Amino acid sequence: MARFVLRRVALLLAVLFAVTFLGFAAMNLLGDPLVNVVGVLAELDCDAIEAGTAEDTTVDAASRDCDTVAAARAEYHLDRAVPVRYGLWLGDMATGDFGTSFQNDQPVSQVIREKLPETVILLVMAQAVALGLAVPWGVLAAYRANRAFDRGSTVASFGLLSVPNFALGVVLLYLLALRWQIFPSAYESDSVSGLLFSMVLPALTLGLPLAASYQRLLRTDLITTLQEDYVHMARAKGLPPMRIMFRHALRPSLFSVVTVFGVSTGTLIGGSLVVEQIFGIPGIGREIVTAVIRDDFPVVLAIVMVVAVTFVVLNFLVDLLYSWLDPRVRAR
Repeated sequence: MARFVLRRVALLLAVLFAVTFLGFAAMNLLGDPLVNVVGVLAELDCDAIEAGTAEDTTVDAASRDCDTVAAARAEYHLDRAVPVRYGLWLGDMATGDFGTSFQNDQPVSQVIREKLPETVILLVMAQAVALGLAVPWGVLAAYRANRAFDRGSTVASFGLLSVPNFALGVVLLYLLALRWQIFPSAYESDSVSGLLFSMVLPALTLGLPLAASYQRLLRTDLITTLQEDYVHMARAKGLPPMRIMFRHALRPSLFSVVTVFGVSTGTLIGGSLVVEQIFGIPGIGREIVTAVIRDDFPVVLAIVMVVAVTFVVLNFLVDLLYSWLDPRVRAR
């Protein structure tokens, strides 16, 4: 077990390094961060100004502007190579220093502390909705395979999977909030109960398609498991069908669902970019959209780092769950 965990930790660190380096390099090579710090002053030809060959320039003012540019380069390490800057950035991140926003000089760590809880609540509720619906739905569909309920479930699941998040969100918002007024139409944070209640529609928007995906996988695996010899033996002993389903067939049929559960984190985070905009949730998804539009590199990089760490750690925990579901995984 210890070797299995060590191998997974090494893989986790390698993936984190690759993701963060590629993200950092992309943000620094596709644009000039200096423009977002000093604005149009980044376009000054300071070499020509210092050499006295620049035209139509007030020397004293230009020199002061060049001093400002040089100070900004030094402060944000923009005068160094990208790998060196990456190492410095990674070292700062390890100590909890996420840098300062280019737009308002606010510490990025404060931005993340303010925005992250809403997104975490949304994602947890979405997964709870997905699993809470998918498990009983998949069990019933497998128990009644190829009957009317199973065929209806197939149609419903494919329908949910084919609807984009933004379209499903708009439909749920119109029907359940504006027309029938069951749920609030806007985000509320006055109380814990109000916050959770206002998160129901966004969670349904993200969770319903995911529930359909889980249900299809679980149904298929359960039907296969129910054909195993040990299940036939349990039936021959006269065990009730539901006991066989939940005690003997469900656990070995969860591998596909567990796999998709880990991978779907990235899908949920991507979906939250749209859903938070629709429902006015001030979360990480909405913040990264704003930061990308404004070219606020420190905020974008910090959020990418947080998302990457969350995704990789969650998949690491999924690997550990595999080893609990089937100890043979540890030997691979």
